[in-house]
Amino acid sequence: MTAQNELRLLPWSGPEGKPCYLSTDDRGGYMSRLADNIEAEQLDTATELLKQAAETLSDEPADPEALQLLARELTGALRDVLRVAASRSHLLEGSEPHRN
Repeated sequence: MTAQNELRLLPWSGPEGKPCYLSTDDRGGYMSRLADNIEAEQLDTATELLKQAAETLSDEPADPEALQLLARELTGALRDVLRVAASRSHLLEGSEPHRN
């Protein structure tokens, strides 16, 4: 069985919001490529939401309903970006030699 530190955190959650992991040595395999593509889409979405947030916050006065919707969307995007960061950090730790 693959050790926990050898698993890739996937960019989606399983039932009940639990994290999903991929056990493979093939970074070019179907599931790895699918995860890479979804991560790229999540990062693009976060970039667009950041632009939208800057525009919305520069409006005077900002509509409370628009702010609430934006906050919900930004919360979801931040959750996705943090998952991508955790996954990529873990991948880097596994591929780089340890430094003393």
